[in-house]
Amino acid sequence: MAGTMLRHLWSTTRKSLSSSHCSTRSAALNRYAHSGVTRIFSRAFSVASATADAAPASAVDPARLRNVAVIAHVDHGKTTLMDRLLRQCGADIPHERALDNISLERERGITIASKVTSIAWKDNELNMVDTPGHADFGGEVERVVGMVEGAILVVDAGEGPLAQTKFVLAKALKYGLRPILLLNKVDRPAVSEERCNEVESLVFDLFANLGATEEQLDFPVLYASAKEGWASSTFTKSPPDDAKNMSELLDAIITHVPPPTASLDAPFQMMVSMMEKDFYLGRILTGRISSGIIRVGDRVHGLRSTDSGVDRIEEGKVTKLMKKKGTSMALIETAGAGDIISMAGLPSPSIGHTVANVEVMTALPTIELDPPTISMTFGVNDSPLAGRDGTHLTGGKIGDRLMAEAETNLAINVIPGLSDSYEVQGRGELQLGILIENMRREGFELSVSPPKVMYKTEKGQKLEPIEEVTIEVNDEHVGLVMEALSHRRAEVADMGPVPGNVGRTRMSLTCPSRGLVGYRSVFSSDTRGNGFMHRAFLTYEKYRGPLGNVRKGVLVSMGHGIITAYALMSLEARGTLFVTPGMETYDGMIVGEHSRDTDLDVNPVRSKELSNMRAAGKDENVKLSPPRLMTLEEAIGYVASDELIEVTPKAIRLRKKYLDANKRKMTRNKPKD
Repeated sequence: MAGTMLRHLWSTTRKSLSSSHCSTRSAALNRYAHSGVTRIFSRAFSVASATADAAPASAVDPARLRNVAVIAHVDHGKTTLMDRLLRQCGADIPHERALDNISLERERGITIASKVTSIAWKDNELNMVDTPGHADFGGEVERVVGMVEGAILVVDAGEGPLAQTKFVLAKALKYGLRPILLLNKVDRPAVSEERCNEVESLVFDLFANLGATEEQLDFPVLYASAKEGWASSTFTKSPPDDAKNMSELLDAIITHVPPPTASLDAPFQMMVSMMEKDFYLGRILTGRISSGIIRVGDRVHGLRSTDSGVDRIEEGKVTKLMKKKGTSMALIETAGAGDIISMAGLPSPSIGHTVANVEVMTALPTIELDPPTISMTFGVNDSPLAGRDGTHLTGGKIGDRLMAEAETNLAINVIPGLSDSYEVQGRGELQLGILIENMRREGFELSVSPPKVMYKTEKGQKLEPIEEVTIEVNDEHVGLVMEALSHRRAEVADMGPVPGNVGRTRMSLTCPSRGLVGYRSVFSSDTRGNGFMHRAFLTYEKYRGPLGNVRKGVLVSMGHGIITAYALMSLEARGTLFVTPGMETYDGMIVGEHSRDTDLDVNPVRSKELSNMRAAGKDENVKLSPPRLMTLEEAIGYVASDELIEVTPKAIRLRKKYLDANKRKMTRNKPKD
C-alpha cells in the first residue's frame, strides 16, 4: 500500500513538473525548501523539491574543483571579500556580510564560526571557506584548513601582518598550502605603492620565519578593495570600469590552487569537520570527501580512532545530501572525491570522526588542535534572586547544554566537577563569553567563576601560556599603556612609529595570558577609545611571577531589598558604582568599585527615616553620576578569584563567592589570583 502511494506521488510530481504552470509552483516550492519552510509540510513536497534541485547524476570531476580557505587577521576584510565573490558569481546577496548568519555575529560585526559555500567560475566549482579572525576562535581555522588545497591570505595594506596573521599562516603552511597574498584596502589614501611593497616584504619575512618551503615563498600577490568590489594583479588605486570586479582573483585561484588529488574509484571516506543539528533532518555532517562517491540511499557507518584501534560507532543510510551554493542550501543526489558536502542520516558521529562505506574499517587521521589556555567553572545559580528570569535552572540542563557545545566546537573541553558544576576549558575570554551569552539567550541561569589560566609542569618547572600582543596607540598614551602592562608582567619585543600615521606608535609585546584577563576595558579607557590591541597565543614559557596591583577593592552590599538613591548619594564618594536606584540587591552582591585596595561592606538599601518633626531645611535634590554598567566580557575580566558572575536572561550581576560576611572574613587573608 505504501509503495503504491509513493509511486502515485512520484507520478503526480513528474506530471506537475512537465507543465509550465506547475513548474512555476515547483520553483516556488524549491525556494521554500532552501529556507526550511518545507519541513512543516508533508514528505511529498520534499521529494518534489529534491527532484527539482538535484544535481546531475554524475559527481563533479575532481579536476574542476578548487577548495580554498580565506584566512586573515580580524577586521582585514575576509567576510566582505566573500560577499563580493558571491555577487561576482551571480549569487543573491540579501544583505552585507551575508555569510554571518548567527545573530551574535551580526550584532558584533565579527565572524565566530567557519562557513562553507560554493561558487561556479568558468566551468570550475570553487568551494570557499570563510574563517574567523579572532585568536579565541582559532580552533575554527585549525579544523577547516585540512579540508582545502589552497588559501587566500588577506592582509590590510595599511596595518600589515599582525598577531593573528602569523597564527593562521602558520596553520596553512603546516598543512602544505601555498597561500595567495591579497593586499586589501589599497584604496585608502594612506596606502601607497611603497607601503604595499613594504607590507609584501614583511609578509615574506613572516613566511620565512615560519619555515615556508621555496615553493610557498613564491606566492602570487594581488591588490584589492573588497569594499569597492575589485581585485588587480598590479597596484592601482582605481582600475578601469571594465576591470572593477573580482575576475583576476578568481582566475588566480584557478591557476595557483591545485585541484584535489582524490580517486573516484576508491571506497567512500569523509572526515567530518563541521556539524549542526536540525529538528527535521537530525545531525547534518559537513566535510571533504577523501575518496570515492556517495549517493543518497547508500549504507555508511561512522568510525572513531582510539588508542586501542578503530571503533565502529553506528551504521545508517544517507537520507539527504546537500551542498551550500551561494547563500542557499541545494539538495544533490551524488557527490565525489574532493568535494565538500553535507549529509544527513547518521545520528551519532561528530566532528573528527570518519564516515565511510560499510566495508571500510580504516579511519582518517584526526584533527589536531592546540590545547586550551584558560578555564572557567559553570555552576547552578544559588543567589537569593535565582529562578526569577530563566527557565533552565538545574545542573543537569546546564551540563547537557555544555556537552552539546563541546560536540560541535572541538576547541572547548567540558569536565564535570562536584555539586553540579562543570569546568569549561577554552581559548580566551571572548570565546567563553560568546558561549555564556548564547546560553543566556536560551533561558539559562548560571553562576560563572573568573577565568583561570591552565599551567603546565615540565621537568619540575612551572610553565604558563604566553601571548603575542600587538598594540597601536597615540603617542600621548604610550606611557599609560606601558605602565599598566608592566604590572601585568609584559615584556616589550619591538616598538616604533606606524608608517603613514603621524603621532601613532605600534608596540609588539609578550605577556602572560593571566595578565591580559580583563585588560581590554582598561586599555580602551586609557587610550580614550583611540587604540587597538590584538593578541594571539605564542607559546608556553617559564612562570613570570605574581602580577602587580591590577585592580582595586569592591563595595559589597550587606542589605537585601531595593537600592535607594538616598543610600547611593552617600556611597558615591567611596568609589565607582555599578548599580542604579530601583535595582534589587542582596547580601554579598557587588555594587561598586572601592577607591582603595580593600573591600568595603556598605548598605545600598538604606532609606531616609521619616518622623513627625519638621526638617529645618528642604530635602536634597539627589543627583547621581551615571553608573558603570558592565557587559558580560567586562564582567568576566573584572571578577577576582573570590567572586562570581551571576548570569540570567535579564541581568548580569557580580557577587562574592561566599555571601555571608563572617565567612568572607575567615577567607580574607587567602591570596587572590
